[in-house]
Amino acid sequence: METRRLGRLGHQSSVLVYGGAALSDVDQETADRSIDEALAAGITHLDVAASYGDAELRVGARMAEIRDRVFLATKTGDRDATSARRSVERSLERLQTDRVDLLQLHAVGDLAELDLVTGPGGALEAAVAAQEEGLVGAVGITGHGPEAAATHLEALRRFPFATVLTPLNPVLWREPGFPEAWAALVEEVQRQDVGLLTIKSVSRRSWPDAVTGEPLPPQPFTTWYEPMADPEQVRAAVSWVLAHEEITGLATVGDVRLLRHLVAAEADRMDPAEAEERLAGVEGYSSPFLAMPA
Repeated sequence: METRRLGRLGHQSSVLVYGGAALSDVDQETADRSIDEALAAGITHLDVAASYGDAELRVGARMAEIRDRVFLATKTGDRDATSARRSVERSLERLQTDRVDLLQLHAVGDLAELDLVTGPGGALEAAVAAQEEGLVGAVGITGHGPEAAATHLEALRRFPFATVLTPLNPVLWREPGFPEAWAALVEEVQRQDVGLLTIKSVSRRSWPDAVTGEPLPPQPFTTWYEPMADPEQVRAAVSWVLAHEEITGLATVGDVRLLRHLVAAEADRMDPAEAEERLAGVEGYSSPFLAMPA
């Protein structure tokens, strides 16, 4: 699998980053199979979060065996320093390690959220303290929603985050203002030598019965948005995103059953123009942020 440099951190990360949300609600046997599948495919970067159900526990059960083979990232969704500190300590315990390579401030997708985490007593203070103590190697930021790129640009103006995890796919690219916001973010990322990662690469749309702020009814996949499941559609989506050389890689989908399609897609990419044309014909293809369930 192709690897790319994760900004100034220098790690050669696989272009597919294992999305630990897929392990939120699976048993250990299922998790073990999925982790083994990822490692066998050449994935070297694992990304989990405190809020991903049992994901940290599932990865932690394998940590002694795989720690020297992976770049390990987790996230805290807490907004204040005290809660974020507890989150970090709990994540280390659940992951069965004394250090993660990257701690990300999670789901910071608008300026109001950014103000909370970067303001006095915010989660950023706890992240920096944990880095100074050697509990985390670096501090990054993530976010969803249509304002994510602009928000992350402002985040980089306020603090030298080592990584940014932000949405990118062809349907978002067609939204007014998105290419300009993306270009501005990329310019700052490159100026600071930040590792740029992306999410929602193979999103198809919001679930048709999803309602913003409401619990999501049972769905065929364990994702809060409807993913592409057709292998050729996944191939087109992965091909288009990875044609963006400014990114280090994309996070895999939050359902273990779809990992094999992304692995196959990475190994057999198509021309990005052809990929975009194919995706334009996908029924219902739209932003996953039209409805964001609780």
